[in-house]
Amino acid sequence: MRIDPDKCSGCGQCIPYCPVNAIALRDDMARIDFDECVECSNCIRNADCPTDAIYQQELAWPRIIRKVLSDELATGTTTGIPGRGTEEMKTNDVTGRFKRGDAGIAVEFGRPISGARIYDVEKVAQAVAKIGVEFEKLNPTISLMEDPKTGRFKKEVLNEKVMSLILEFTVELSKLPEVIELLKKASQEIDTVFSLDLITKVAPDGSFPTDPIVKDLGLWVAPNGKTCVGLGRPLAKEV
Repeated sequence: MRIDPDKCSGCGQCIPYCPVNAIALRDDMARIDFDECVECSNCIRNADCPTDAIYQQELAWPRIIRKVLSDELATGTTTGIPGRGTEEMKTNDVTGRFKRGDAGIAVEFGRPISGARIYDVEKVAQAVAKIGVEFEKLNPTISLMEDPKTGRFKKEVLNEKVMSLILEFTVELSKLPEVIELLKKASQEIDTVFSLDLITKVAPDGSFPTDPIVKDLGLWVAPNGKTCVGLGRPLAKEV
């Protein structure tokens, strides 16, 4: 995103709309830190600039990654839908992606306000890849990887900053403690934040098989959750 210096009045109206604090007033003019900007379009879409000084410059590879993973109205080329993850992770009742004994994992980086550099995402991806996790192919993140088996990303994308990025993979419940310990260790080596999302089939007694595992490891379990039930679509048959 750019600001036309010939049009900017220096009112500062756009500043609070930047979620990563990339806009600041200098010399009575709003200026965008181009390296920090994640191309989310919040400023141009919501700030109602009185002089129309904000404009979208042409985006080429690899900077266009920022928009795809930061603008809530952008559509990923690999998923064909808006969003940073896959719809199917939240509609397991109709897709059946996760079987009994599995834990579906999403590691979401950067939200709500810090953003994330892809080199930090790579550190976490490489950590969990060591135990043989398979990253979800429909997630847009996979297209940025040079080697999904090792979690290595393409060199030209490593310094790109995005509002949010999600790693998705599936592991056996028995491997969940090892994955969580790897994530704990990796979290100390990166300069951003991430949240850990888990999905699993509810046990016949109504309990959540992942709860005792994460609680034993000292993690807080949020009391709320999110499931898209996929109304109007046939339910997956349990194998």
